[in-house]
Amino acid sequence: MLVKKIHHVAYRCKDAKETVEWYGKYLDMRFILAIAENEVPSTREPDPYMHIFLDAGGGNVLAFFELPTKPPMGRDPNTPAWTQHLALEVDSVDTLLAVKAKLEADGIEVVGPTDHTIFKSIYFFDPSGHRLELAANTATPTMAKMLDDVKWDMLNEWAKTKQAPQHARWMHDGSYAGE
Repeated sequence: MLVKKIHHVAYRCKDAKETVEWYGKYLDMRFILAIAENEVPSTREPDPYMHIFLDAGGGNVLAFFELPTKPPMGRDPNTPAWTQHLALEVDSVDTLLAVKAKLEADGIEVVGPTDHTIFKSIYFFDPSGHRLELAANTATPTMAKMLDDVKWDMLNEWAKTKQAPQHARWMHDGSYAGE
């Protein structure tokens, strides 16, 4: 493969310090690097920023930019809030439920757990309004094979009809009866 891994994923945040503290408190992400400049290195545009990097585990890095001279953050009004999100894997459903309890204890609204059959997940928003998903895998090799076998048929059908193919409806309709 050409790409070895994702070096980092970067989003905008409202407040860099608040973001570092929030991700540390709720998701155990360690603050690993800060870069601040008054000029954008790639474009030479004069624009002060704080760029923070968090250890998301497994060699994954989550980064944020605070941009104090830009207008307040917004969302794409044509994209539903549930669509754009960052899904992070946790080691078990027990961990998922523990994080949910911690978030809710501090008044953070959490949706789920949602059972996707191949994983269970919870959804919530960070202080900047980014939707996050924590997911705990529950798939079996049989499930993975079933999904692999139909992925191209599903994609090709979708490309033609723009209607949801039914090949893997078992993921959300409760009909999965395998191992």
